Amino acid sequence: MRMFKQFASNFRHPSFAIGFVLSAVLIVLALLSLVWTPHPTDGVNIAARFGSPSLEHFLGTDFFGRDIFSMLMAGALTSLRVAVLAVGIGMVVGVPLGLLAAGHGGWLERLILRFNDFVFAFPAIITAIIITTLFGPSAINAMIAIGIFNIPVFARVARGGALSIWTLDYVDAARLSGLKVWQISVRHVLPNILSLLIVQATIQLSLGILAEAGLSYIGLGTQPPETSLGLMLKEAQSFFLAYPMQAVWPGLTIIIFVMALNLMGDGLRDQMDPKLSKAGGINVAG
Repeated sequence: MRMFKQFASNFRHPSFAIGFVLSAVLIVLALLSLVWTPHPTDGVNIAARFGSPSLEHFLGTDFFGRDIFSMLMAGALTSLRVAVLAVGIGMVVGVPLGLLAAGHGGWLERLILRFNDFVFAFPAIITAIIITTLFGPSAINAMIAIGIFNIPVFARVARGGALSIWTLDYVDAARLSGLKVWQISVRHVLPNILSLLIVQATIQLSLGILAEAGLSYIGLGTQPPETSLGLMLKEAQSFFLAYPMQAVWPGLTIIIFVMALNLMGDGLRDQMDPKLSKAGGINVAG
């Protein structure tokens, strides 16, 4: 009940409310594509290609005669799945590394920090090129590339938040009681930095959707017969001058998705730390 009240209180923040509603609508439509779309996404109908919006096809049809609205639903699901799993990789690997660095310090902390610097030296696009050269382009390889880049992001956030918790009196008391570093990290440190991680995860989700779209656009991400928002943009570029709406719809969906997640993250951040709201806001992602 307490968690529900705390969650409901976030809706008093306009950024969170707008971002949550927009994100919820897009996520529901994406998940709905698992069981239903207005038209089959693999239903090629050359005779109906480049159709104008109608009661049968809300947003018209593409070069292959496929329903654009159905393709957007399926494409949003692919982009969201890649982003969520990539953030999951970053959290599962990065958060323990950050907690280790903060809890042990010394040579282990320096080693983890150097590892972070090494990974940051290879942006997701470079990592994707390396991975796809070895294993071929696919949504899974794009997810791995984005996930690897997320590891140092969460490691830094976890370490920064954990360092401040390790200076508190109750953590000293837990240490004196005989608890090991990993026990203190799990029982006392992690719960107190969870809000930071949630905010960062929201922001990284939006960046993950952008990254997946970019990788698919240049041919390193999702491959046909699957679809994603970035792949839809790539397929529409050849007909942009004659049929610009083919690119507008997936591009607009990406913009709304990213904006909604960022608004929700900003709202959560300001609710968890009102000082940031008064100061004009600070991007947690750096």
